[in-house]
Amino acid sequence: MHDDAQLVRKLQRVKLIALDVDGVLAERGIIIGADSEMKRFDIQDGQGIVVAQKAQLVFAIISGRDSAATTRRAKELGIAEVFQGVRAKTGVLKQIAARHNLHHEAVLYMGDDIQDLGPMAWAGVSAAPANANGEVLGRVDIVTRAEGGRGAVREVVELVLKAQNLWSAVVEAYLRDA
Repeated sequence: MHDDAQLVRKLQRVKLIALDVDGVLAERGIIIGADSEMKRFDIQDGQGIVVAQKAQLVFAIISGRDSAATTRRAKELGIAEVFQGVRAKTGVLKQIAARHNLHHEAVLYMGDDIQDLGPMAWAGVSAAPANANGEVLGRVDIVTRAEGGRGAVREVVELVLKAQNLWSAVVEAYLRDA
């Protein structure tokens, strides 16, 4: 963890937010039926992503599992950078950053388990939900109050937008549209 001023400086540079899915964007559990898989996604996380994209932040999903539910949710949220079934997450994250001409300091990675430690170490900012693995919690810049799939992504999005002095404009835009 960093002091607040140092963390704000790091968040001011963020242009890309990359997310693990299970335990971060969705709850840790999955429901598997005979022909389908279901996940629970938080609506406020989704709204935060949509708002941040309007503020020119880029989002990416990097998941170790393949899931039609993840594909559908990413499409609904307008996330084009979606990589599933990934074992070497750091390499994929580096490719995404390079494609957007971003240095690692402009990247925030949010994960919840040990397979996320590599991309977290490479990214300029790392985050984890409150219910992440203990090994992860001890190594990240941000631990949210919320659990994964229950508002943790929204919490991180708001931190980034507030550090970049964009949050007030977002709120004002919604007030004007009311």
